[in-house]
Parts: sequence; structure tokens; C-alpha cells
Amino acid sequence: MTPTRAQAGMTLIEVLLATAILGFMLVMAWSTTAAVVDAQRYFETMQERNHEIRVALDRMAKDIASAYISGNENETLDDRRTLFLAKDSRPVPEIRFSSLAHRSLWSNANESEQTLISYHAERDRDQRGQTNLLRRESRRLSNEQWDSEPADVDLLVRDIVRVEIEFFDPKDNDWQDSWDSTGADAERNRMPERVRIKLVLEEGDREVEYETQARIMLQEKLVFL
Repeated sequence: MTPTRAQAGMTLIEVLLATAILGFMLVMAWSTTAAVVDAQRYFETMQERNHEIRVALDRMAKDIASAYISGNENETLDDRRTLFLAKDSRPVPEIRFSSLAHRSLWSNANESEQTLISYHAERDRDQRGQTNLLRRESRRLSNEQWDSEPADVDLLVRDIVRVEIEFFDPKDNDWQDSWDSTGADAERNRMPERVRIKLVLEEGDREVEYETQARIMLQEKLVFL
């Protein structure tokens, strides 16, 4: 039986309508899937970032907690083997200290737990406008110029805004933004009781702060008779 023109027209409209509905459902399914994938990538990126920040702050806190100064050396030399120096600057304070935080990774290595640690900022070579926080650790202590000694440099945190470090002086019962254990003032041969570390990062259009504190275990200089 041959369909009439009206029946053929209705059949074509039904096909077009069904095709449109199917296309709409496919678009909705694709949008939902894409949104789930984007959310998964976002949260994975955030988890990796938070892990990077936690590891960096924990590493800095352990480094500083193991800082020490020794009285068994020539204190008249310009380049002391053990010291605790910090000067406020941006984006990262100039901080350098001797520590017992070195880990020997090779058996029978000519190294001990003593090391000289410093932190500094450096522009990223691949990402324009990005500043990274780096950690420098010497393999041994010496009276030579510290930045000419062999050292290992590690990337702690990518893309920082700034780092703020403060030092608590128990004698003044106050926080200060610098410290010099080699100077002639009240800080000579002393260590701060606590060190407050604040890491400032940019997330979207706002700055986010992450903070921790380290308590130095050896606050007075060590003297071995």
C-alpha cells in the first residue's frame, strides 16, 4: 500500500525529530563526561600541588630543627663552618645555616650528617614569569667560600609568590625577620628558639598562605672538650 504525501511528510518529521533528540542526548552525555574528566584532572592537580607543598614545608622544618653551631672552630674566620644567618629579602629570605640533616645515600661515603643548607628563588627556565623555591645542600662543611663548594640543588616548590621566615628570640620574647649567629650583637653564638615559615602561593586570582613552625633542638653552641 503506497503511503500518502501527508504520511510521508509525517515520517520525515519524526525522523528529523528523533535525530535532533538523539543529537541533544549525545551532546549532554559528552558535556557530562567532559565535565567529569575536567573535575578529575583539577582535583588530581590540586592533590599533587598540596603534596608538593606539604613535603616542602616538612623538609624545611626538619632542616631548621636540626640546625646547630659549634664552638670548636676558629671564630675569627670570615667563612665559618657552622652558623645561622638570615636576612629578610624578597621573594625568598637570604638564609644559610649548618645542620645535622644530611642523609648519606651511598655506603662508605666520605660524608657525615653535617651539612650547610640554604634556600633561594630562581626563575623557571621553561615557564616564563614563574619563580621556584630551591634548596641547596653542601656535601660537607669547610672554611671555604660556601657558594663555591660542591652542593646538591633540589626543587622544593614550583611557582611561588614569596616566602616569609621569622625567628623567635626567647630573650626578647618576640619575632624578628633576621638572625646572625656570627655577629657581635646579642645573637652571637645563639640560635632562635623557633622558626616560622610561611609559603605564599597564587591560586586563581588570590594569594593563599601555608604556614608551619620548626623548633630548633640545639639552641646554644656546642663545645666539645
